[in-house]
Amino acid sequence: MTEAQRTYDLITMDRTSPVPLYYQLARQLEAAIEHGALAPGNHLGNEIDLSVRLGLSRPTVRQAIKSLVDKGLLVRRRGVGTQVVHSQVKRPLELSSLYDDLESAGQGPTTRVLRNEAVPATADVAAAFGVPEGGEVTLLERLRFTHGRPVALLCNHLPAALLQLDTERLESTGLYRMMRSAGITLHSARQTIGARSATTEEAARLDEKEGAALLTMQRTAYDDTGRPVEFGTHIYQAS
Repeated sequence: MTEAQRTYDLITMDRTSPVPLYYQLARQLEAAIEHGALAPGNHLGNEIDLSVRLGLSRPTVRQAIKSLVDKGLLVRRRGVGTQVVHSQVKRPLELSSLYDDLESAGQGPTTRVLRNEAVPATADVAAAFGVPEGGEVTLLERLRFTHGRPVALLCNHLPAALLQLDTERLESTGLYRMMRSAGITLHSARQTIGARSATTEEAARLDEKEGAALLTMQRTAYDDTGRPVEFGTHIYQAS
């Protein structure tokens, strides 16, 4: 029996839980990699074998594996299959926010909170947090300024019970600072950067012309237990 097969025998799925099965599987596989039960180079086997062994559908297994490939823990190789790449190395790490970066650069950041409320999770947010679509999450929308001029429109979603977000405090400091103050250790993030044209509403908020080029960023941040604690979609003036 291989190490992977021994690991699969220990995997349990709670089908009464609102947490999606793919997310339950991904978390248990990630823990096995983290603790060395699945070592670098170990093969996971194909999706059919996994789905039969675990009593799960192939799409569920595929989605779990994809999430770990996206996090850099697994790799798919043609003719070889899915292998463990490496276990995560835990070390002190400071994920900086735009507020931190602007303040460090002497740009005098200020913030206007536009929304701070509970909302139903969209499909993207639910997938990021591993919760049911439509479940309650916290939406935080802010406009960030430097020297009195708007430079970024920030939209962040957080798990509903993660921490208390005081609007007044949010306008005087950064979100990540508040999270650290609440004892949340930010460990890693998956981030995508792109560009597109500003909509009419975005241009008005950022004091730009409609259609102006904007920088975009989407980030999912994780704490030191691997729990997703923030899903952000931000737009920035190109300058």
